Amino acid sequence: MTCDLTLFVNPTAGRGRGARAAQPAARVLRAAGFGVRTVLGLDADDALRRARAAVAQGTGALIVVGGDGMTSLALQAVAGTGTPLGVVAVGTGNDFARAAGLPVRDPAAAAHRIVEALKGEGAREVDLGRAGDTWFGTVLAAGFDSRVNDRGNRMRRPTGRLRYDLAIVAELAAFRTTPFRVRFDDGPEQLIDATLIAVGNTGSYGGGMRICAGARYDDGVFDVTVVGRCSRTTLLRVFPRVYRGTHLSHPAVTVHRVRSLTLAADGITGYADGEAVGPLPLTVRTVPGALRLLGAA
Repeated sequence: MTCDLTLFVNPTAGRGRGARAAQPAARVLRAAGFGVRTVLGLDADDALRRARAAVAQGTGALIVVGGDGMTSLALQAVAGTGTPLGVVAVGTGNDFARAAGLPVRDPAAAAHRIVEALKGEGAREVDLGRAGDTWFGTVLAAGFDSRVNDRGNRMRRPTGRLRYDLAIVAELAAFRTTPFRVRFDDGPEQLIDATLIAVGNTGSYGGGMRICAGARYDDGVFDVTVVGRCSRTTLLRVFPRVYRGTHLSHPAVTVHRVRSLTLAADGITGYADGEAVGPLPLTVRTVPGALRLLGAA
């Protein structure tokens, strides 16, 4: 392995924590004897192009500094290549880092963990999900929460988290379930009237909502949480339980463990790692050992 590492940085992550976190992380890596170069990019597409170029040129590891969105972008560059990924998690949610037992909002500690892995036990092979050509590390979701994301993304004001809070209120006012056509593995197509369907490579999304609480990224299968037909009142009553993972015992909720599935529904967008993948239908499959992750528990 080369001693040159690539720091893949989102300077705006965590309201500027990305730019600040890159410096102590780089100091730790350089002090350990590694050469470090930084990739920024003019926008997401340009940053991904530069990260892929670094991987193609044989960087020893891609070290992503940012939140779940930036980590998701990094996955597109390293998945299936054998190049290890290090994560310096400084975003607002950090669901992927938490699932891996990595330090959160402590860039020096995260960098030390990466150094220990590079000089010691190496990288751990973990599973990723794939929807079409898009890789994801945490959860792919469709239904109520993707409608909220769609609405929030269309809104110009307000900015920040409040925009999505207002989008939730608006979607609750217009609440309806979605008729999905679902095929689990090689089984028959099923018609499922559902509030939402979440495909978990790991257990949480959205900054700690444990929608697929039992999911593991090293078991070769997804945990698919289906929230079936329920009323607006039931949804509001059950929703707080998502943060503890206790919603899974509710009668409206079922969990399926599968290696692949196809989701279809009219007018629904699939979101993975909080980013839009595209409109349904989508075929989603798990890819065991697709990522070499540094410092994972």
